[in-house]
Amino acid sequence: MTDTNLGAYSDPNSTPPMGQTVPLGLQHVLAMFASNVTPSIIVAGAAGLAFGSGEQIYLIQMAMLFAGIATLFQTVGMGPVGARLPIMQGTSFAFVGVLAGIAATQGLGVALTACIIGGSIHFLLGSVIQKLRWLFPPLVTGLVILAIGLYLIPVAIKYAAGGAAKFQMEAESFGSLMHWSVALTVVIVSLLVKFFTKGFLSNAAILIGLLAGYAVAFALGMVNFGAVGKASWITAIKPLPYGFEFSLGAVIAVTLVSIVSAIETVGDASATTKAGAGREATDREIAGATYADGLGTAVAGVFGGLPNTSFSQNVGIVGMTGVMSRHVVTVAGIIMVLCGLIPKVGAVIASMPLPVLGGGVIVMFGMVASAGLNMLTEVNMNRRNMIIIAVSLAAGLGLNLVPEAVQYVPGVMKTLMTSAVAPTAIIAIVLNLVLPEED
Repeated sequence: MTDTNLGAYSDPNSTPPMGQTVPLGLQHVLAMFASNVTPSIIVAGAAGLAFGSGEQIYLIQMAMLFAGIATLFQTVGMGPVGARLPIMQGTSFAFVGVLAGIAATQGLGVALTACIIGGSIHFLLGSVIQKLRWLFPPLVTGLVILAIGLYLIPVAIKYAAGGAAKFQMEAESFGSLMHWSVALTVVIVSLLVKFFTKGFLSNAAILIGLLAGYAVAFALGMVNFGAVGKASWITAIKPLPYGFEFSLGAVIAVTLVSIVSAIETVGDASATTKAGAGREATDREIAGATYADGLGTAVAGVFGGLPNTSFSQNVGIVGMTGVMSRHVVTVAGIIMVLCGLIPKVGAVIASMPLPVLGGGVIVMFGMVASAGLNMLTEVNMNRRNMIIIAVSLAAGLGLNLVPEAVQYVPGVMKTLMTSAVAPTAIIAIVLNLVLPEED
C-alpha cells in the first residue's frame, strides 16, 4: 500500500511541470556524471591507451552515450524490458577490476567481447532473477562490493600521485607535492560541499570537487586543451571498434560480476519504490530492470561502451526529493545521450590531469568499500560468517596482489583467480552454502 504521506509525484507515471522536470533531471546527471566516466578512463589506461588520446575520448563518449540509452531502456521501456521506474543507469565500477585486468593482458577486443556476451547472459537473468536471489544474501553481496572497493583503492592512490602506468610511476614527478595538492583539493572541496550544503549542491559534491581540482591544476599549468580543439562536434559511432575476440576466462569472469550486478539492480529497484512510493517493487519491475541492465551492457559493448548498471546514488535522490516520476530520469537520460554525441565533451573530460581524477576516485572508491561494509552490518558476525569473510577476502585480494602465486595455472583459470572479484564471490557463495549455520 502506498504511503499517503508521500508527495504528489510518488506515481512513476506522474509528470512534474517542465520547469521542474529539467532541473531535477540535470540533478540526476550531476550526481552520477563523474562516477559514470571514471571506469572507462581506468580501463583505457590499463589497455595502454594514451591519456587524452582519441581512442580514450571515444570510450568516454560511449560511457556517456550508453548510460543515457540504458537509462531510457529503464524509464521508457519496450515490451518486458525496463522497470519503468526512475532508475538512472551508468557505467559500473563493479566490472573495473576484471576488465582492467583483461584489457591489460588480452586487450580491449577481448574485454569488450566479454561485455557483449556477459550482457546477453545478464539479459537472460531477467526471467530467473527472483530464483537466484537466495545465492546472494547480504553476506555474499556485501563481501563482493567490499572486495571491489578494496581492489580499486590502490588505483586511486596511484592516480592521485601521478598515474597508474609503469612509466608514470617511474617518473620523477610521481608523488610530488604538486600532484597531491591537486588531488587533496578535490577531496577537501568534495567533503565540504557534501556536508555543508544541501540539495542540488550536496548531490553534485564530487563533480564540484573535480571542477575545483581542475581549476587548481590549470593554474599550475597541468592542463592541456590541445585535444579539445581537435575533437569534432559529432561522434562517429563504430561497431566493434576493437574487433570480436572470444576468451572463455574473460567471459566467465564478466558473467560472474554480471550476476552480482543484477542482484544490485534488484536492490536498487526495491529501494527506489520503497523510497519514492512506499511500496515493494513488483516482480515485473524487478525482471524489467534486469532485462534493461543486460541489454544496456550488451549494446554498449558492441560500440565500445563498458557494462551498465543502476546507480545507487540516484536512488538516494529519489528518496531525498520524493519525486518518483520516471519522466524526470528520462530527461536525465536524454541529457547523457546528447553529451555522448558531442566529442568535445569527452575531450574536455580527457584533458583532466590524472591527480584531479585521483582525488575524485579516492572518495568514490572508498564509498564503494563503505557500501560493502554497510551491507555487511546486516550480517550476524558470528564465527561462521567471520570465517567466510576472512577466507573470501584473503584469497580474492591476496591472489590479485600476488598473481605470480598462480603463474602456472592455465590462462582461463588464472584470469578468474587473479580478478579479485570472481574468487571472492565464488568462495563466499560456496562457503555460505556448505558451512553449517551457528545457533
